[in-house]
Amino acid sequence: MTQAVAGPAAGAYLRGAVTEILFYHMQRQPLERVLPNLVERSLERGWQAAIQAVSEERLAALDDGLWTYADESFLPHGTDREPDAGTQPVVLTLRDLNPNGASIRFLVEGADLPPDAADYARICILFDGTDQDALLRAREQWRQAKAAGHAVAYWQQDEDGRWNKKA
Repeated sequence: MTQAVAGPAAGAYLRGAVTEILFYHMQRQPLERVLPNLVERSLERGWQAAIQAVSEERLAALDDGLWTYADESFLPHGTDREPDAGTQPVVLTLRDLNPNGASIRFLVEGADLPPDAADYARICILFDGTDQDALLRAREQWRQAKAAGHAVAYWQQDEDGRWNKKA
């Protein structure tokens, strides 16, 4: 496991380090419920976050959802298209850039592992356990992460929606 370093210097500090890559097998709750909680916990650690999707539609839905996911709170964020993306605690993107110096990156919709994966303290891959293509893609990403020497872990939801580490 790497030492967590937040902010723009994190990439330089972690270069060459082993990144912790966590696979979240969603079965009981959709991405719109799971992702905000994981992002909140990351921000509580003092980490900047990047969320990478594959489609414009998903990016727009995440953008809307992070503002409205709970009645009592929201997650401040922006997209990488905005001029102040570098100052945002959470940046939504379709590309593999890291404009806010994120320490953690969330990959959804089967987004590729970024070329600079070793620059992150943690990467979380969230996939829909009811989608066969998503399962196959997650298995491929697991093999890629292991081959690159990263520390990988697999988390699965139980019937109550709690996460259990399975591997």
